[in-house]
Amino acid sequence: MAVPKKKLSKSRRDMRRANHDRMDHPAVSACRQCGAPTRPHTACPECGTYRGRQVIDVESAEEEKSESKSK
Repeated sequence: MAVPKKKLSKSRRDMRRANHDRMDHPAVSACRQCGAPTRPHTACPECGTYRGRQVIDVESAEEEKSESKSK
C-alpha cells in the first residue's frame, strides 16, 4: 500500500482539490449551414442539419411541439 513520505500541507491539498471542482463551459461550435451555435456532434436545432446532411425536419418538429402543448 502506498504511504506518503511527508505530510502534505493544507495549502497544497486544497490547491489540488480546487482543480477537480471546477466545471468547464459546454463546448459550442457554429453550424456549417446557418451559423447558429450548436453543441458538437449534435444536429443543429435551427436548421436540422448534421455534417452537411438534413437529418431533422424542423417544421414538422415545431408542429408536433405546438400540438403537444395545446393538449
